[in-house]
Amino acid sequence: MRIPTTALIVLEFRLWWKKRLHHYLPNMKIATRVLIMFCVAVGIIFMSVYQPEHFFGMEYEVRVINGFSNNSSLPLVIWCISQQDGDMGGRALQEGDDFGWRLKTNIWGNSHYLCTLKWDAKRRSFDAFKVPRDSQRCAPLKKCSWLVKEDGFYFSSDEVNWKKDFSWY
Repeated sequence: MRIPTTALIVLEFRLWWKKRLHHYLPNMKIATRVLIMFCVAVGIIFMSVYQPEHFFGMEYEVRVINGFSNNSSLPLVIWCISQQDGDMGGRALQEGDDFGWRLKTNIWGNSHYLCTLKWDAKRRSFDAFKVPRDSQRCAPLKKCSWLVKEDGFYFSSDEVNWKKDFSWY
């Protein structure tokens, strides 16, 4: 049986690192170790006090609203998934109905919620929430709302001022 080259490289690196680590740690003076631990502790305290949203995550409210003017016979079907919450399930939204949830961003800043919407023959997937795009535009209310209409998808952070973000196709 042949071991893959990448596995050998990783194994070799781990052995080299372990050897280096065991060489340096016993030779470090106690004062140096205490200083390193102190710096790490101060860094963690600084992040948690002065930038808690990055350390503990920011909380947002996301809402998708059926804004069709006359679709009482055909509901807007929505299905959402995320890396954090997994499959959030599907809903059939009648005129004026909404599907909403609260989320907390993760420490890595890569929270992502993807929804697929279907109405009649139209189908579209879109990012209902994505940290790089939405962390600023959903502020200061921490609210991200989507109004889905016949001609496209509208975004608002206050549910008063709507701006068309993209079309169905």
